[in-house]
Amino acid sequence: MSKFLSRVDSPADLKKLSIEELPLLAREIRDMLLEGISETGGHLSSNLGVVELTLAMHYVFNSPDDKFIWDVGHQSYVHKLLTGRKDKFNTLRQHEGLCGFTKREESEHDHWNCGHGGTSISAALAFAKARDLKKQDNDVVAVIGDGSLTAGMAFEGLNHTGHIQNDMIVVLNDNEWSISANVGGMSAHLSKIMTGQVMLKIKQEIGQLLSSVPGFGKEIKRYAHKIDEAIKGVFIPGRLFEDLGFRYVGPIDGHDIKALTESFNAVKDLKGPTLMHVITRKGKGYEQAEEKADVWHGAKPFNVSTGEFHKKKANPAYTNVFADALIQLAKEDEKVIGITAAMPDGTGISKFGKEFPDRTFDVGMAEQHGVAFAGALSIEGFRPVAAIYSTFLQRAYDQVVHDICLMDLSVTFAMDRAGIVGEDGATHQGLYDIAFLRTLPNMVVMAPKDENEMRHMLKTSIYHNGPAALRYPRGPGLGVPLDPEIKELEIGKGEVIQDGTDIAIIAYGHTVDWAQQVAKKFEKEGVSVAVINARFAKPVDKELIVKYALKTRCLVTTEEHSLMGGFGSAVLEALQEEEVFHTPVKCIGLGDIVLEHGAPKIQRKILKLDPDGIYETIRVFYGNISGVMTSDNGKEWVSDNGKKPHSLNGEKIPYSGNGKKEDIKVNQSLNG
Repeated sequence: MSKFLSRVDSPADLKKLSIEELPLLAREIRDMLLEGISETGGHLSSNLGVVELTLAMHYVFNSPDDKFIWDVGHQSYVHKLLTGRKDKFNTLRQHEGLCGFTKREESEHDHWNCGHGGTSISAALAFAKARDLKKQDNDVVAVIGDGSLTAGMAFEGLNHTGHIQNDMIVVLNDNEWSISANVGGMSAHLSKIMTGQVMLKIKQEIGQLLSSVPGFGKEIKRYAHKIDEAIKGVFIPGRLFEDLGFRYVGPIDGHDIKALTESFNAVKDLKGPTLMHVITRKGKGYEQAEEKADVWHGAKPFNVSTGEFHKKKANPAYTNVFADALIQLAKEDEKVIGITAAMPDGTGISKFGKEFPDRTFDVGMAEQHGVAFAGALSIEGFRPVAAIYSTFLQRAYDQVVHDICLMDLSVTFAMDRAGIVGEDGATHQGLYDIAFLRTLPNMVVMAPKDENEMRHMLKTSIYHNGPAALRYPRGPGLGVPLDPEIKELEIGKGEVIQDGTDIAIIAYGHTVDWAQQVAKKFEKEGVSVAVINARFAKPVDKELIVKYALKTRCLVTTEEHSLMGGFGSAVLEALQEEEVFHTPVKCIGLGDIVLEHGAPKIQRKILKLDPDGIYETIRVFYGNISGVMTSDNGKEWVSDNGKKPHSLNGEKIPYSGNGKKEDIKVNQSLNG
């Protein structure tokens, strides 16, 4: 363990160091960040950029009595190291390890669970107001990046804070980079003026002018520092924050610990809200991250010495296939437009933007605006595709309802990261979109079984006259061949992958592949399993559902989504509407839980959402409804009457309303 960091297990230990020792500690922290994140992956550049800032905060204030509220939480690793969690840092973002964001359940120093941007100021104001109501005496500090400041919620918080004038500090961490290059007027002004470059030039020129005054120029220059504040008031947007009711302090060098500690000491006891503007460099101390802060924002495991990421051979990712398909469709139709909300790289829109810069819009961390923007473009005859992570589309739910669905506008929602996302944890899991979208009028909700079908669904959604949502998972596809031509699918029609008479698995999205694996296991045991690719959660294929409900002994639905309101619920509703009451149904998905962080493979195994788990669940269910038991070795199926467990009387039951058998057509896959 390093010389200084080994002595720091709490903020109280930090205060035992001299101010001169803190830069040395900062160096050790950066080394530990590089060492740890190179193994686990995580948000590297943002944390390298706030080392000195975090040290200064903990050196001046008294956590946990004084409350630090971090926005998004990408930059909270240093805070974790200083608050007794450095010995667990090697578990970062791993199953049952440290969360990649602040988490109340993890430490008394974490007061607010975060993950989404723009929430810190609102939360900090509430903590400050609660303090006053309880007649307590502690400081509250919100730390927000310039990227999060583009979120409308941040300005709502600023406005309310300035109005009620509570004592609190907002630290604006201005590093010129969010996950992608910031957009918007505020960001542009901050990056051009508040970095200090323009200010420095102005001050130099004024200094030269004052010095050149004959006789007493040098004397005048002594008082230039008094003019400095006036210059800042004219040339930097401190006036904006002051108009909102804040005291503005800065800009301050975010890597100068002495300047930071002096500034915090100066403002901590002031009355009313204060905004401290701090300039940092994302990726500070690691050359590769400094040069490409966006690439190193969410870093995969890498080699520290070379800066090379550990590469694993994998099939093309859904995101990349989506981007290529969108480009192909846009070449055929100039009305196709790509929209994202501060996630151009993560959604593939950056690739689209290189081909069609005039038809690409990154609206910043402003999903609400992005959705309304897409809606109005649709009215004007364009075909907008809003590529937004499933977890972030939640933030624009009102706009999806009010500005899209109620007007029945043709907007495509391409929901990347749908399902289990893994290491980013609870705030980023895409487990609720089916439920909150399928309730909306005019909305079509679909999910592909593989990356090839996703391409066809993209075209289907773009040219559907009305809103449509397409969900697909994070990570690589199945590696299936891609059709040269992208075709439209029939809305609301599923696909029979394989026929069967005992069990019908109606699978949604990428769980179709797992269903096929499960079916093969059952076939080895003499159980006939049909596999249906549902394709649509709204509208569901009622005809196909009813047909297999009558043909087989039971139905099973699979989805990587919350069971409440999910695809399985849609199937149950369809059966109720069609008055099919006697077919046993088992819905497989996620229960009413908060799914934390960890590798998706591990999480699926624990949740029994992998092929083995799904097989075991169905095996028990089928045994219970058919009076079938397993032998001692757990492999052979034995019925109570010694007959094959295909039906209660040993014969296949009729599956049509008139009792006659029907031929079930097994569709050919789109990829052949």
